[in-house]
Amino acid sequence: MAVSPARRRAERASIRTTKLKTAESAPTRQSLKSAQTRGRLIEATIQCLVKVGYARTTTPLVATEAGLSRGAMLHHFENSATLIRATIIELHERRLRAFRRSSETTEHEPATMITAYWKQVQKPAFVAFQELALAARTDEELAQIMRPLQVEYRERFNAEAFALFPEWRSAPEQFAQAMALSQTLIEGMAMSLMTGALDEAMIPALLKMLEDKIRMMRPAA
Repeated sequence: MAVSPARRRAERASIRTTKLKTAESAPTRQSLKSAQTRGRLIEATIQCLVKVGYARTTTPLVATEAGLSRGAMLHHFENSATLIRATIIELHERRLRAFRRSSETTEHEPATMITAYWKQVQKPAFVAFQELALAARTDEELAQIMRPLQVEYRERFNAEAFALFPEWRSAPEQFAQAMALSQTLIEGMAMSLMTGALDEAMIPALLKMLEDKIRMMRPAA
């Protein structure tokens, strides 16, 4: 049975449409695979920072930790600076996500918030970030990467904090002090615990003291 010219044109048009859709979807799959590989490399960098510290975290070591060749790693991150920058950004994002999750607790009770943040600083991401922060004190190249990212993070954190805690809007200065006190004390406790300068048995009492202080600072309902 002969196929009409109109039918052939319709079939050719359908084939072209299918090929176009396939071509358009291919970059999406490739982009997803690329993002997954980048994620593996960033996670491997975090693990290396925790295991061996910043000074010994090299691109070959990161590639090995990620289960990739160094060539494959360089396809995604051309040098260690771009990899470290991406790692710092990811660590900041994790801190912001953890902060958002802790703010979802009922009535924003200080005890719940403080407990949530204390759990957060027990994770490898906190150790990795502290490794980078301390190394930046004497490594100017690393400091140049960190400084603008720290400013950006602080601005985002402050903006989100005021949006997530409307009950503090009447006392912005007290809120800033409460957040700074909580962050400084809890992160300092975590560092002291890691170095053996703090007796773990003192932690519950110290957290309770912080909880009481934040409750006193909170504006009246």
